[in-house]
Amino acid sequence: MKIVHLANHVRKTGNGIVNMMVDLACTQAAAGHDVTVASSGGAFEPLLAQHGVKHVTLAQSRKPWRAPSMMLGFNRLIARCDPDIVHAHMMTGALLGRFATIRRRYALITTVHNEFQKSASLMRVGDRVVAVSKAVAASMAKRGVRGERLCVVRNGTIGTPRLAPEAMPVSPALSRPSIVTVAGMYERKGIQDLLRAFAQVRERLPGAALYLVGDGPDRAAMEALAHELGIAEHAHFTGFVANPRAHLAEADVFVLASHREPGGLVLCEAREAGCAIVATQVDGNPEMLDDGEAGLLVPPASPAALAAALERLLTDEAGRAAWRARARRNLDTFGVQHVCDAYLSIYERTLDEVQPRGRARSTDARVPSPDGVMR
Repeated sequence: MKIVHLANHVRKTGNGIVNMMVDLACTQAAAGHDVTVASSGGAFEPLLAQHGVKHVTLAQSRKPWRAPSMMLGFNRLIARCDPDIVHAHMMTGALLGRFATIRRRYALITTVHNEFQKSASLMRVGDRVVAVSKAVAASMAKRGVRGERLCVVRNGTIGTPRLAPEAMPVSPALSRPSIVTVAGMYERKGIQDLLRAFAQVRERLPGAALYLVGDGPDRAAMEALAHELGIAEHAHFTGFVANPRAHLAEADVFVLASHREPGGLVLCEAREAGCAIVATQVDGNPEMLDDGEAGLLVPPASPAALAAALERLLTDEAGRAAWRARARRNLDTFGVQHVCDAYLSIYERTLDEVQPRGRARSTDARVPSPDGVMR
């Protein structure tokens, strides 16, 4: 198949949407498909080229005055690539894929990554709408997407081409016991709750240290809160780390305190690293942790509950080891190849149903549909 992926950029900033799309494009190209990524560009371009994925510069913006140039650039892209599939990962690309071309000769797939955004409703324009968790699918169904057009493919990062297996970074020197989070510094990530929970943990475990791996617009406010709580010397803001595997490997406990989290890639990464995990019971988090079988789930926006779970794991070595082992079970569906196969199956099914080229149904072999992916 000829496949075009649309995203705003391919920068290395820890953006889960971009990371997932890069993994998918590279894996599809490795399977023999003709894959192009169209975005404003970024540091992933050399990796894409290395894996046989073409990159075409296509600036995408929500600003209305940019619409004519975007449409012109998109139509040039379509004329050049003549794709079977256009796969949009963000709202602007979805609208371009649906409305920029008068006579569509491709099937449009949209993936809903951040369902909590109001603009997620616009992702319904796809011939097939893919949700990254059952929770996101349920939300999109409430927004009017019919069941026959809705599919679920959980995110997965195991075997990612973005991180070479042999390229494990040097292990950081973490104080013990250590709590690690990998998250953007945004209010919705619950960093403020984690800081307050950590302050409570420190009262009972004065040697505990917190490592906050990530960056974002709310970092200054979070650092100010750490000072206000009297934990600034023990709450280490590391900034963005492109490859956080060493931090995950060294963590005594990994925590994700998000208020909204449709299908966080970092939970897959933490499970692969064998972390003892605490996460909030919101959106896709339970699904990413096998409904609590692979990590402790706590209510969101509850520093007290979060502190209790952290203290439980930090003070119970045998229990912590058991949770580490449980995190590494049932990881097959979190592989990038599994995700690739699931999407290729969706592409084939959608092409057969909508037949955008007016052609007869293909008799080529189909990619088997993984259990639980197609609905």
